[in-house]
Amino acid sequence: MTIVLLFHPVIQGLATLLAGYVLWLGLQRFRSRHWHQRVSFKWRSHVNLGIVTLGLWLAGLVGGLIMVRVWWHSFMITKIHGKVALAMLPLLLFGFFSGLYMDRRKKKRTFLPLLHGSNNLLLLILALAQAYTGWWVYSVYVLGH
Repeated sequence: MTIVLLFHPVIQGLATLLAGYVLWLGLQRFRSRHWHQRVSFKWRSHVNLGIVTLGLWLAGLVGGLIMVRVWWHSFMITKIHGKVALAMLPLLLFGFFSGLYMDRRKKKRTFLPLLHGSNNLLLLILALAQAYTGWWVYSVYVLGH
């Protein structure tokens, strides 16, 4: 049982590391547009890896809910961990659809990219908080401490 319950935190951890790289790529665009620095922006990598990251986080949210239901026959027993995950849902959807919109309809923008980046930075911060609360969930519900 313990090995199966490691899939969720391991995949979410990898997605969070990937999010850090996607953020770094996005910062290059920010430097170029707002600080007028000559830097390379890997648009395609940012978009593709952003889709993967947001998709993994969304899958982790759904997978976490399913795991709690299957293993512990309940919902939301993980307290703040589950609540933060649900709070992340609209942010995940906004990050995905705003990024997809900007990728499909390329033009000079100021507000939407800033909103998209701020939203996704908040997601990364929440994902790091989820790692902290997830450690508590694993310790209490899996290891029994």
